Amino acid sequence: MKYLTLVPDGMADRPLPELDNKTPMEAAKKPCMDRLAQMSIVGTVLNVPDGMVPESDTANMSILSFDPAIYSRGRSPLEAASMGIEMAPEDTAYRCNLITLSDEGEYEAKIMLDHSADEITTEEADILIKELDKKLGSSTMKFYTGVSYRHCLIIKGGNDKYDFMRPHDIIGRKIREYLPQKENGGGQFLELMKQSYEILADHPVNRSRRARGLKPANSAWLWSPGKKPQLPSFTEKWKVRAAVISAVDLIKGIGLCAGMTPISVPGATGNIHTNFRGKAEAAIGAFRDGYDFVYIHIEAPDECGHRAEIENKVKSIEMIDEMVLRPVYEYLQSYGDEYKILVLPDHPTPIETRTHSREPVPFFLYSSAENANGVPSFTEATARQTGLYIPEGHHLLDLVIKKR
Repeated sequence: MKYLTLVPDGMADRPLPELDNKTPMEAAKKPCMDRLAQMSIVGTVLNVPDGMVPESDTANMSILSFDPAIYSRGRSPLEAASMGIEMAPEDTAYRCNLITLSDEGEYEAKIMLDHSADEITTEEADILIKELDKKLGSSTMKFYTGVSYRHCLIIKGGNDKYDFMRPHDIIGRKIREYLPQKENGGGQFLELMKQSYEILADHPVNRSRRARGLKPANSAWLWSPGKKPQLPSFTEKWKVRAAVISAVDLIKGIGLCAGMTPISVPGATGNIHTNFRGKAEAAIGAFRDGYDFVYIHIEAPDECGHRAEIENKVKSIEMIDEMVLRPVYEYLQSYGDEYKILVLPDHPTPIETRTHSREPVPFFLYSSAENANGVPSFTEATARQTGLYIPEGHHLLDLVIKKR
């Protein structure tokens, strides 16, 4: 038995006037998803438990059958694991976004223009992160380069309980009320962020970006602290050989910590300009190499949601359908053994809010051995209409994999 789980991050959405009151899933031409959904078990699942923030670490842990209420320690330690950073028990990891702030006024008066600095390239970001480490790093504090705008800061003895604001939640707003506060223990973080602006604002990389009409990566923004993660073995739990394919360090980190094999794909970016076909080829290669379970995570719809790019969100869903799902499905059809395909977003990222929400998401589960009475097309509404609802996402794989 082979198992494919495909997660188009943030794909679920809400009706939009610009799409004639359709959601991006409803507007997208996705014949493979729709055809499979007609023969699948279809329903909705809640991947984010009550009281938890709807972030990708929480939701993807759920999909992989780990209760985030038990195992979640923040996204940064998982990203650190993917980046090969060895964390000591006293270390705290922090996500370090490279962001774009407005130019006017003092730091506190600036506006959050972009949580991703126009999805800065990793090559440019590496120069800036190394500059921050050179100017601000020490024997107890070090900056590490990740992918695009997503990076990591490790502080020995750092506060892992501080409640930071997520930068993608405050796009277009003045940052003053969302900054770390000296009064509640955030003074060190506030100073680091202010100093990062002084270092980066007029850096040659940013002068070049402005000259090319791109937003500068003129500040770091710290958030999501956590200690070294500990996850049970996915392989031991489900008795399968498992691989994970993602451009995002967070997802690769979850896989690594759970004993899955991360597979890198050249040209995988975490946005709509990613190597979609390469991810399909990597999944097919993993199945050929004897992996039983392959988890493909694609960030593009989520980034389009954060950036309020309606056409690109629709396009990203269509590209996932054509360039990822269809070729892997066709390979599994020719494989000659039974297989199952699970498709679902981890959480919604509605265009209208430009951030994650925690409502249930649609899913379909196709089995080559057991055709079901599915739905005409795979959308948020058709999934709700089936009445099948799984309130705890970490139990979803119970429907998928037969324990041996």
